Amino acid sequence: MNTDAAIRDYFAAGTLPALPSDHFIAGRWAAPVAGARMETFDPGLGRAYHAFAAGTEEDVERAVTAAHAAQGAWGRTKASERGAILTRAAALLRAEAARFAFVESLDSGKPLQEAEGDVGGAARAFEYYAGAADKIEGETYPIGDAYLGYSRIEPVGVTAHIIPWNFPLSTAARGIAPALAAGCTVVAKPAETTPLTMLMLAELLTRAGLPDGVLNVVTGTGAEAGAPLVAHPRVRHVTFTGSVPTGQGVMQAAARNVASVVLELGGKSPLVVLKDADLDDAADGVIGAIYENAGQVCSAGSRLIVERAVHGAVVERVVERVKALRMGHGLRRTTLGPLNSAPHAARVAAKVDAAKARGLAPLVGGAAATDPETDAGWFFEATIFDDVAESDPVVQDEIFGPVLAVQVAEDVDHATALANGTDYALVAGIYTRDFAAAHRMARDIDAGQVFINEYFAGGIEVPFGGNRHSGFGREKGLAAVHNYLRVKSVAAKIG
Repeated sequence: MNTDAAIRDYFAAGTLPALPSDHFIAGRWAAPVAGARMETFDPGLGRAYHAFAAGTEEDVERAVTAAHAAQGAWGRTKASERGAILTRAAALLRAEAARFAFVESLDSGKPLQEAEGDVGGAARAFEYYAGAADKIEGETYPIGDAYLGYSRIEPVGVTAHIIPWNFPLSTAARGIAPALAAGCTVVAKPAETTPLTMLMLAELLTRAGLPDGVLNVVTGTGAEAGAPLVAHPRVRHVTFTGSVPTGQGVMQAAARNVASVVLELGGKSPLVVLKDADLDDAADGVIGAIYENAGQVCSAGSRLIVERAVHGAVVERVVERVKALRMGHGLRRTTLGPLNSAPHAARVAAKVDAAKARGLAPLVGGAAATDPETDAGWFFEATIFDDVAESDPVVQDEIFGPVLAVQVAEDVDHATALANGTDYALVAGIYTRDFAAAHRMARDIDAGQVFINEYFAGGIEVPFGGNRHSGFGREKGLAAVHNYLRVKSVAAKIG
């Protein structure tokens, strides 16, 4: 794919050729039973550019039935063969990365270079779990010479994956790849605003050799397609990424079938800068932590906690960098893209307007915007509120946009207390030259993952997930494979 030519063609025509428009069930495209369609939008222009299937319970039933029928053979497939399929999928994804990144940028709104990184990360996930597939091993138990005790490690069965709109491809890969490696079948429901790369991925996996029915995709709304999927009695596990209220509903639905659940929910993650840190490095880290994907990141560093001795110097550096951000359509490789949808843009604006009504004055930003080149799209200015009280909703509530709240700490202990001062506990970042202080804080901050001197450090090898209102369970790393396995113990008298 010639990306530059494709961008020119898209802006001229307003759409892309050969985009998927149906569900993917039992290895083939499947029109919706009810025949309904819905539109997907380009957030950078605020206009629809494609239509796709609006799924219902009948479509979910077809997909789960296909997954259930495929489970037995796939679960018995030799692990090395499952790994080989995932390896081929990774290679195909790398070969077709330009088109995947283009569609991901267009559907989600994120800058193209960020989408390119997401595609590379998704390919790496398939490579990683391809290598894990034949490392799933049981144990023997020392129950005496007259007995043989051992375990069989088995796939849990049909798994449901509810994919969010902020990282459609990479979130899908981090859940689906370990499920397939473990021998589970999958029914995926992508977000209604970003359905396309999940559909493309399903077709790619089929070309890589995945048997029919092992991976199925049903598109549509959460109410019409997502809810019946997570409540289906043949679904034995649900992996969900999304909001706290929706996650609570998913857990309740799964509980009725005694199905296991992994929930990756919201965050209000702290990025702590101590007075001995490299302040320029820390300021760069702050920009990436909160303004990547326009702040639409569950693990975004949306709270900057800085020691008072360097508060002014750090904030000055961050403001300077914010003013250098370039807003615009993601396909133009800007540094601040749009918000994903008109309703979400309205929610972000409402939360910022409420903060201003309470008397908070943003240092920069604070208003909805449009693409300077086209005067279109769902944008919001990069925003900073300084020295915000711990009780203020800007500190306590997830805004999920390019909005940073600054909190001032008196010392390391106070910074730790502030870091733990919300209901969320997803990730945390620490910038300091003091090795001992960094690791004491890593010990004392309640979070599923802690970054030291580089926000978003790590990769697919490092387990990821939250505590408290940020959810439970872990994705990524070898820990993720265990979400999709069950242990059967066998004890036999042999003498």
